[in-house]
Amino acid sequence: MVEQKDIKKYEDNFLAPYAVKSYNTKGRKYPEQEHPYRSVYQRDRDRIIHSAAFRKLEYKTQVFVNHEGDYYRTRLTHTLEVSQIARTIAFALRLNTDLIEAIALAHDLGHTPFGHSGEDALDELMARQGGFNHNAHSLRVVDLLENKYPDFPGLNLSWEVREGIAKHSSAFDKSLKVGGLAPDEAPSLETQVVDLADEIAYDNHDLDDGLTSELLNESDLEKLLIWQNIRKNIPKKYAKIDEEKRKYFIIRLLINMQVTDIIRETEKRIKKLKLNSCAQVKKLGQKVAVFSKDMQAQRKPMRHYLSENLYKHYRVMRMANKAKRFIKELFELYLSNPGALPQAVQKNVAREGLRRAICDYIAGMTDRYALDEYKKLFAPYEKV
Repeated sequence: MVEQKDIKKYEDNFLAPYAVKSYNTKGRKYPEQEHPYRSVYQRDRDRIIHSAAFRKLEYKTQVFVNHEGDYYRTRLTHTLEVSQIARTIAFALRLNTDLIEAIALAHDLGHTPFGHSGEDALDELMARQGGFNHNAHSLRVVDLLENKYPDFPGLNLSWEVREGIAKHSSAFDKSLKVGGLAPDEAPSLETQVVDLADEIAYDNHDLDDGLTSELLNESDLEKLLIWQNIRKNIPKKYAKIDEEKRKYFIIRLLINMQVTDIIRETEKRIKKLKLNSCAQVKKLGQKVAVFSKDMQAQRKPMRHYLSENLYKHYRVMRMANKAKRFIKELFELYLSNPGALPQAVQKNVAREGLRRAICDYIAGMTDRYALDEYKKLFAPYEKV
């Protein structure tokens, strides 16, 4: 049977010197005896997968609300795609894939129903209480709101995974400076890789879902250099491939091209900076894991196209506005009538205050639960 000493030996022999080693963890808030044959990050990953918050991601919006169809990505399928892409990059760079996976699986646990629209609504409603940020709420979920263990609140994750959650950043996510989580240091390379994997997953599955929903048009995408470069490299033997398979093929090639670019560019920067420890990475005033300048230039028009043609499409905007209204009306009803809250939530009011307890409750809802709750509370003939 594998033991802790074997895990240490593997990490020493395989992982790069700039990778985070599990045996160097800064530990957990509540000390525990570690598992005999799982590393600290493997155990974190498993706790995340078995959490209620992780299961709820299946019914939380990515771009398309859950009831719009079974095909489209949800927050859960997005999370799994981020994990897969991040693990691929991590293995190629000899980073800690267990830490990568744990951060990737946890990075969206704090998301609200209805995607960023729900987050925006809660941020406005909680403006006087510090607002709402899903990175901060992800930490709140793993540190406090998950309630499964007899010896501590939350999941009691390792310092490194919690730091990865706090410092997650992307076009949609702002890194947090949290006391006790090295706020003035750069994130680990493992965290940086998850950030990039998140961007790749976002862009490419949104292209896929956008084309499938017919909100996007491939003839418009063909004007983008990055799309042109992929199209012209499709082998001649696939010249007569049907439209559906060609779309999947192009998306697959796009992901592969961007992943390969990250690996090559990051390796180049590691050599240039002569990195030989994870501590060195964290002291740098710059990110090490990045796209090349050429790839950044190719990706920029694609991301602009998605922003203007998918995220701002009138159908998406209509649902976003409806979602904000659902959230605001639910929040205001609970605020004016706390007795409408479930008893378990009412118990949290004394500890957290009414607004924060309501915020936690709504943030933990899935899309369909929020819609059902809205109907129960506002539709006159709906059973409560």
